[in-house]
Amino acid sequence: MLISIAAHSEEPNEKLIEKTQIFVRNIKLCNPTLLLGGYWGLMKTIIDEALKENIRVVIILPIERENVKLPQGVIPIKSGCEFRCRSVILVRSGDLLASLGGGVGTEIEIMIAYAMGKPIYALTNTGLSTDYFSKAFPNYIDDRRIVSIKYYDDPEKMAKDICKAETSTKNIEIG
Repeated sequence: MLISIAAHSEEPNEKLIEKTQIFVRNIKLCNPTLLLGGYWGLMKTIIDEALKENIRVVIILPIERENVKLPQGVIPIKSGCEFRCRSVILVRSGDLLASLGGGVGTEIEIMIAYAMGKPIYALTNTGLSTDYFSKAFPNYIDDRRIVSIKYYDDPEKMAKDICKAETSTKNIEIG
């Protein structure tokens, strides 16, 4: 299973670090490869925890941050794209998207996943602006009802539901 992870580029609060660690420890059960868009902020927390758990990690770097020092064991991809273009590659490459909280970049990645018909699992009560998604879009983002967004306050349950998810290589590409 390839899991694209959307996560904040800024330093997380302690509560979110704890939720993230719980998520990563539980997602290990489905032997995934995690795809992330960088090695800073919350993404760094996720990657460091994943490496401790011996989970494969691929980092799709934006051109602006291609030279960031990476830990041993990750697979870097220098996308040659700016941040938003990198997000398209990140989301398209995964079987589904797991949002662990963030700002506009994470929100864009959720929208991209929706437009592509990728299953979306979103952690709530993160203290970040993506928490408003569950209020603005409780099920679907628009009237096309491409995919229902699944929201979770419990990162362990979210990870376990992702592990049970059936994945498909089919991209809907609604637009």
